[in-house]
Amino acid sequence: MPPIRRSRLAIALAGALIALLPVTGRAELAGAYLAARSADMASDFAPARDYLLRALAEDPANPGILDGLITAYVGLGDIKGAVPVARRLGSLGVKSQLSAMVRLADMLANGDYKQALTDLADPENRLISPLVDPLVRGWAQLGAGSMAQALAEFDKLAETQGLEVFGQYHKALALAMAGDFEGADRLFSDVRNPLMGMRRAVFAHAQILSQLDREDAARARLDDAFGADGTDPELDALRKALDAEAPVPFDTVRTVRDGLAEVFFLLASVFQGEAPDIQTLAHARMAEFLRPDHIDAILLSASMLESMSQLDLAIANYDRIPADSPARLAAASGKVQALYRLGLKDEAIAAAEDLARSHGQFLSVHVALGDLLRREERNTDAAEAYGRAIALVKTPDARHWGLFYARGIAREQAKDWDKAEADLRKALALQPDQPQVLNYLGYSLLDRNVKIPEALGMIERAVEQRPDDGYIIDSLAWGYFLTGRYPEALTQMERASLLMPVDPIVTDHLGDVYWAVGRLNEARFQWHRALSFEPTEKDAARIRRKLDIGLDAVLAEEGLPALSDRGKK
Repeated sequence: MPPIRRSRLAIALAGALIALLPVTGRAELAGAYLAARSADMASDFAPARDYLLRALAEDPANPGILDGLITAYVGLGDIKGAVPVARRLGSLGVKSQLSAMVRLADMLANGDYKQALTDLADPENRLISPLVDPLVRGWAQLGAGSMAQALAEFDKLAETQGLEVFGQYHKALALAMAGDFEGADRLFSDVRNPLMGMRRAVFAHAQILSQLDREDAARARLDDAFGADGTDPELDALRKALDAEAPVPFDTVRTVRDGLAEVFFLLASVFQGEAPDIQTLAHARMAEFLRPDHIDAILLSASMLESMSQLDLAIANYDRIPADSPARLAAASGKVQALYRLGLKDEAIAAAEDLARSHGQFLSVHVALGDLLRREERNTDAAEAYGRAIALVKTPDARHWGLFYARGIAREQAKDWDKAEADLRKALALQPDQPQVLNYLGYSLLDRNVKIPEALGMIERAVEQRPDDGYIIDSLAWGYFLTGRYPEALTQMERASLLMPVDPIVTDHLGDVYWAVGRLNEARFQWHRALSFEPTEKDAARIRRKLDIGLDAVLAEEGLPALSDRGKK
């Protein structure tokens, strides 16, 4: 039987077998198949597991059901639950990468390194991949008591074109675990190896340098990689440890099992964004299984679960990070976002407020809280949160323009224009050519019908930098409209509409410009289109009024300049 690559395909194919079943039990099995397939398509692992277990009771040797069930168990992080299912699938002679991974992880977790080496040595029994298998062989050799053979495996991989960096990286970890910090330092210092620039590798190297009593070099390594702004709890904790009298322990890989966990975590990190989410998640779950306290693997799994919209599972993973861990800030921040996406907005904001109290020294928590509050249109509260972030900055520089920009938006939305303008101008002073700030400040001035020449100049500068940004093109067109330059406004507004064909504001504006140039039927058509794109209720009411009495009459009702008077000195 050919290898099974993806459970979704397996379940779809397995569904075809329903027709071959006897009538008795066919309806129940068909229902379980369909329900499992639906859950699988949504990466909804718990229902998929439950439905597949029901289907398996009716058809215990179906490879598609077994493979789908393994996927569900792995997605849930229940590797132990997946093990007997993977063994059953293997006994059928079916080659499945995920099934092989589960069986191998179980062997390794039980310390059965010799059996793992035997299985990996059989060319007909290649388990996972040309990268994972040799890395696992190396660590398994170390587990079986042979450092020489372990290093030989890593060296062999380091001589394989395209895989050199992986062999070198794991050799360095193995040397450090064995106490050869000098040898590990030489490998970690190889700037040609991109893996050595990974966050986890930099932390490991800093620990190694500390073990060599080279704390200054360790600090320099951290500063070169991350800077020295003190906004990262994990980095701050490591720096503090480097300042202590005793050397920092090397705990990136403490045991062979930790090294094996690092194999799967590294692959998950490499796969992230490049491979299907389930593949990344599966490798991260294996790392968690082999090393339950692997903080980075737990966080990566949570991130992938969020990406797959498995928010309850993501929250469960975030909650596994200990309260006293330096990674707690990252976990709590992830949980806040997951709660918000679940629709638990009050809980999310409350959690963000708790985080701002417990980790108030970190600028990012106040910004995240401000962002949540602004989404909920609690703009005054949002401005206060951004203000607390700004207060942490002793001397604002170009990097901090976004703080003033965010607070300026919140204040503008809260109708505190004087303070909003001051913030937006401060952001512009820090980043004079920032197109978002130029556009927002310029449009805000246009909207208030003040400082029109300056506003247009700002927007034109923004367009120069972002010539294909529909929002900025709309602002430029609107500026021309407000100043009576209707032909120019039409050219730009039609361009904005092409860039953003279903935006209610752009479409509404296009209708206004058509009206201004006398193309009344086209104006009404665009206003009808704008209503179909779900504008705010306030905007929708104004659009309906324009459809009833026309733009000229609406402008008169609102006390705004008539179209014929615009642009006159």
